[in-house]
Amino acid sequence: MRCLKTSIALAIATASTATFAAETDSLIEEEVVVTASRTEKPLSAIPNTVTLIDQQELTSQMAATSDLSTILGNLIPSFSPSRQKMTSSGESLRGRKPLYLIDGVPQSNPLRNGGRDGHTIDPLVLERVEVIHGANAIHGMGASGGIINLVSRTPSDEFQQSVRVESALQSEDLGESAGYNGSYSLSGKVDAVDVLASVTYRSSGVGYDANGDIVGFDNTQGDTMDSETTNAFIKTGYSWDDQRVQLTVNRFLVEGNNNWLSVDGDIAAGIATTAVEAPVPGDAPSNEVTTINLQYSNEDLFGQKVRAQVFSQDFAGTYGGGTFGTFQDPAYGDEIFDQSQNNSEKRGLKLTLIKDDIAGSAISLAYGVDLLQDETWQQLVQTGRAWVPPTKYKSTAPYAQAEFSGIEQVTITAGVRHERSKLNVDDFTTLASYGSQFVEGGNPEFSETLANIGATYAVTDSLRIYANYSEGFSMPDVGRVLRGISEPGLNAESFLELKPILTQNHELGLDFNNERFGAQVAVYSSDSDFGQRLALGDDGIYSVKREKTDIDGAELRGQWFATDTDTLEVRYAYTKGRYDNDGDGKVDTDLDGRNISPNRFNLSWARSWTENLSTRLQANWLLDRDFENSTGEITTEFNGYTIVDASAQLKALGGEFALGLQNLTNEDYFTYYSQTAGNNTRNFKGLGRSVNLSYSKVF
Repeated sequence: MRCLKTSIALAIATASTATFAAETDSLIEEEVVVTASRTEKPLSAIPNTVTLIDQQELTSQMAATSDLSTILGNLIPSFSPSRQKMTSSGESLRGRKPLYLIDGVPQSNPLRNGGRDGHTIDPLVLERVEVIHGANAIHGMGASGGIINLVSRTPSDEFQQSVRVESALQSEDLGESAGYNGSYSLSGKVDAVDVLASVTYRSSGVGYDANGDIVGFDNTQGDTMDSETTNAFIKTGYSWDDQRVQLTVNRFLVEGNNNWLSVDGDIAAGIATTAVEAPVPGDAPSNEVTTINLQYSNEDLFGQKVRAQVFSQDFAGTYGGGTFGTFQDPAYGDEIFDQSQNNSEKRGLKLTLIKDDIAGSAISLAYGVDLLQDETWQQLVQTGRAWVPPTKYKSTAPYAQAEFSGIEQVTITAGVRHERSKLNVDDFTTLASYGSQFVEGGNPEFSETLANIGATYAVTDSLRIYANYSEGFSMPDVGRVLRGISEPGLNAESFLELKPILTQNHELGLDFNNERFGAQVAVYSSDSDFGQRLALGDDGIYSVKREKTDIDGAELRGQWFATDTDTLEVRYAYTKGRYDNDGDGKVDTDLDGRNISPNRFNLSWARSWTENLSTRLQANWLLDRDFENSTGEITTEFNGYTIVDASAQLKALGGEFALGLQNLTNEDYFTYYSQTAGNNTRNFKGLGRSVNLSYSKVF
């Protein structure tokens, strides 16, 4: 019988642990999970809220959309609604920025957060998505809201090939809205060597809102409408005895076609931003990412398990241009057109050793060290100027995570991680618009010891309660801070805003499941005495504000297997966030939509009509919300909306057909971000009803 465990059982670990667990220990079942301690543990021992989006759920969601942020929002209500753009800026988990990983390799760029970390791999390459909710430090820097680990597909035991073709369109204009996708992969194993290789190409059309008007393009931040995406992926491994070595390479590129020019809307008049077909100057906005991941596992090295991972990630995110005031410099002439590109080069090592039943006791230990080097910079590509100077971050972090299970029905976990970090900033001069300020570089160093402790208690075979305290560590958006310096005589060594962010997460939850019902409830608080908030300036450029921030919330998930063929699920998330506006040490003003998600209900009904036909109907209710300042005055109002999606999957003609309808009721709405953080340039409506049809075959 199905149970809740199959939907939420997996927590997060490094890719070496997550991938090799299934391949080197055939005894592991779904009830045994890879926890935040980076080793295999049963669900009953994990004192955290964790969510698994398995391959079946991914396939069902991708029947209607290929946007990963939309998929996450459909299944994790505490994740912000998708921007429906190339940028994921403003998309948060539990009101804070999550750390994206691909098989344990960091994809987020916290040193200069350009909001592109949600578009680094095509969802068709994924086997599942694993999410751990709330701040933690098990993977180092950047997980103040949690971790979203995108786990790639694994090679099959038998040789097989697969193809998938897909078309998406809207009835308003079949020619302009039509998009298509083609994917091919092969997989197999010869003796001790296995391999999986795939290539995916995706062409996206133009989007229309519920009134049949073209949805506005974000020419600056980038848009996935009228874009092309390619993804080349290969994973190969060699296994012998109790050991395995594996290499994974993923190359991802999404790039706009620059055929549509945005037309400003008017927020006050309720006029949406639209677009007209016209050439857009400059280089097209794009995301170009290469991730390389080399892993080694040994199930018995002097009585211990070993997981080692060496990785690199090269990222280049190009943004659209304009004659923005920030880019003007008399030395280059009048009305200078320019555009920026974020670059990040990461190199790292993760080493985990696991010792169970130490000296015959009920204590197990996972310990090791993480090394990371991240060099980030932002350049203006048309004139070759440096907007953000090269900034190199180096971190060495030993850690240990222990578990005690010597008391019946009780499991206690505790861990510590010591981060020693250095930031290297060379001397640089800011752009002319900031006064061409010379800033003396430096090498500020930080040292943080981060702790976590948690416990679970199995009240019965069906009910458990858990509690945890954990700390997360991140750097502020260093690049945004440095590039905006407009005061003379500053230096990187003493610049206050470069201090790291320490987030403290408290959580209490319960899980219940039996053959027919499942429920998961959690309440949490997430506090930072010196946090980070994005604030929009009069010049239209966001700046980083370092202020005390407190976030409280609750999450609920219920699952009812009504019959052998029908499953009903409900999800709910409540989030309340405030920050200290006047510096008196007390939070007094609501965090806005740039920094926090709305409250919402998600409801779904899945049915297997026959062995060959299944359907899913789901609805997302985003609830009304008012944002208040320190005097209680309402500064922003969010008018909620409801999105209904439907999908069907039919096995026929040797493969599987999938039909997806996004925004089935053709709801007319302005997106959450547009209502709470938009402007006349970004007053976007959401997509109207769209149709997606695909056919896939494995042979």
